[in-house]
Amino acid sequence: MKIFKFLQVKFIVLFEYIISGFLVGTLVGLTGVGGGSLMTPLLVLFFKFPTAVAVGTDLLYAAITKSAGAISHHKLGNVDWKIVKNLLFGSLPASYLVTHHLKEIDLYSLQNVEIINTSLGIALFLTSIAVLFQPIIVKKSVKQKLKTNLNISILTIILGFFLGVVVTLTSVGAGAIGVTALLLLYPKLQIKKIIGTDIAHAVPLTLFAGIGHFNLGTVDINLLIALLIGSVPGVLIGSKLSSRIDEKFLRLILVIILLIVGMQLIFKGNYV
Repeated sequence: MKIFKFLQVKFIVLFEYIISGFLVGTLVGLTGVGGGSLMTPLLVLFFKFPTAVAVGTDLLYAAITKSAGAISHHKLGNVDWKIVKNLLFGSLPASYLVTHHLKEIDLYSLQNVEIINTSLGIALFLTSIAVLFQPIIVKKSVKQKLKTNLNISILTIILGFFLGVVVTLTSVGAGAIGVTALLLLYPKLQIKKIIGTDIAHAVPLTLFAGIGHFNLGTVDINLLIALLIGSVPGVLIGSKLSSRIDEKFLRLILVIILLIVGMQLIFKGNYV
């Protein structure tokens, strides 16, 4: 009888994870914003996962879910691999340095959990700003003049380093923040190529960072599988619904959610 109750509870919990994956996947399909901005806060605030475990699991979740998108964009010719290379020159060393630092500290101490949660909150705040102003930046960026190739390459590597730190620490930033920054650096590049390039960079970065977290013991495999089961159909359904729902309304709702969750993590972020 006790075994039956135990299995029943485990089934209910796994079902909740699958539903969460489905809901986040649907929102990703509707808005195009990466799951890290939505999934990690959900795991921390609702399911009460340790922040490090939520981040580590979400990184591998992102690497797997974005792989199909990267392959698709590559086949369509929407990936500028030179930009991806420069981003990785900055992001992979940054990810390694952050992972090495996390290895040296107690990820479950109240002080460090609070630091990571605050970092996550700030990343969500920056993401909300990026999501809000992205349409304006898209319109105005085409009017800007390109800088020299040397300056762009250096700035791209610096951007990669920034994304490597933020993504490895919070699992947030590879989507909206990356796209917005690339729009500013490459105003003449088509938006579809900006998105494809950003996704192509996100896959190796999140995989590298996710493996680093796996080695730290901050990845929940059962949670990862359940989220993937739910998210795949969610993304497909969300993508189909996106053409029927007003984009401005969705963008506004998403910005409000990200701001509220971000502020909650910043000011009340000591969850363990």
